[in-house]
Amino acid sequence: MSFALEIMLPDMAATEKLGNIIASGLRAGDTVALKGDLGAGKTTLARAILRGLGVSEDVPSPSFTLVQEYETPKIAVRHYDFYRIENAREIDELGIDDALDDGAVLIEWPERAENRIARDALRVTLSASGETARNVEIEGPARWADVFKAVHV
Repeated sequence: MSFALEIMLPDMAATEKLGNIIASGLRAGDTVALKGDLGAGKTTLARAILRGLGVSEDVPSPSFTLVQEYETPKIAVRHYDFYRIENAREIDELGIDDALDDGAVLIEWPERAENRIARDALRVTLSASGETARNVEIEGPARWADVFKAVHV
């Protein structure tokens, strides 16, 4: 990883802005790994990314379905939630490799199957620091530095 950034998101507006920034840089083959405790804001950020890509429909958490698919004007996106994954082999059935061929993936709870997460993933770790505030650590390939430089969080 050659790009790293730590930021504070004081409220939902800042989370939306971060989602828009990530959405602006997404391209086919990208993985965004969203890590954090329960309630840290992983699904909220995933929704913000999808809204930034033009998704206007309801964006449910994929906790029970394990995956939700979205066709956006820019790129196809699959939103995964590995929280209920008990065995990394279960991931083979979810079609991540096919999803990356055609678009991008957002993965919540990537630590449940770390060996299946692309090495060049954008890794976003969220932690609650208040009722709506979040601390965020972001790291990934160098190209993301340009995405974040263009728009200040």
